[in-house]
Amino acid sequence: MDNLHSDKTRNMDTLKGKTVLITGASSGIGAALAREFARLGASLILLARNRQRLEAVQQECLRLGAGNVRLVEADTTDYAAIDAFVPTVEGKLDYLVLNAGISQRSLAVETAETVDRQVMEVDFFAPVHLTKALYAAGKWDHDTHIAATSSISGLFGFPQRSAYCAAKHALKGFFEALQLETGMKVTLLFPGRINTPISLSALEADGSAHGKMDPGQAGGMDADTCARKCVRGILCGKRQVRVGGKEMISCFAYKWFPGLFFRLAGKVSAV
Repeated sequence: MDNLHSDKTRNMDTLKGKTVLITGASSGIGAALAREFARLGASLILLARNRQRLEAVQQECLRLGAGNVRLVEADTTDYAAIDAFVPTVEGKLDYLVLNAGISQRSLAVETAETVDRQVMEVDFFAPVHLTKALYAAGKWDHDTHIAATSSISGLFGFPQRSAYCAAKHALKGFFEALQLETGMKVTLLFPGRINTPISLSALEADGSAHGKMDPGQAGGMDADTCARKCVRGILCGKRQVRVGGKEMISCFAYKWFPGLFFRLAGKVSAV
């Protein structure tokens, strides 16, 4: 039995009676995280825009051993809907997983400012708003563990991801500051290329959907493998979880060989 599964076996009862709220839970990493928390017996609140896909994830999670699985159909940037949802959360959350996001596929100088703002709204302002709204309503406290999905692009710049990089860098800064201010547990997730449909909905320069499955995305790590590594890191109390394939070498290059990184990064395929 590998370490991932042996760790999971030892912690099978850890999350029974615990409540986990996951945003962006209808597909990709969010759905995979929901399945992994379900395997550990947690009760789930799954929030996303697509009701049909949420219902499919709900059935998977119940089959895998989740406690209650509540579905919330909402856009995280619809702040009126989010503010109406927050008071309906029962008790305090044990885990808050901020995963909803949108990506980008366009050159910085050609991208409309409306697109820059949209990416920042979804990837930064929306999770910040939800976090603050839940806190104001008494739905999380010092004992709650917050996990936020940044990206490898939240660690350094990358071509055709200018707004996405900016938003993910901002997310990192905000939640590191929150951790320093409160001393609470915060885990930042930094996935690399994971096989999810995120490139399909990524925004082009004019705001239209990219609509294509990028080869790099298609050849990336399986989302469930990513989720297992992320949840293990969360349960171990890690401040950061970096997960992906050979592209993660760029993290090492950026830190120790920045000159080489900047010479090579612009030549790497952005798709």
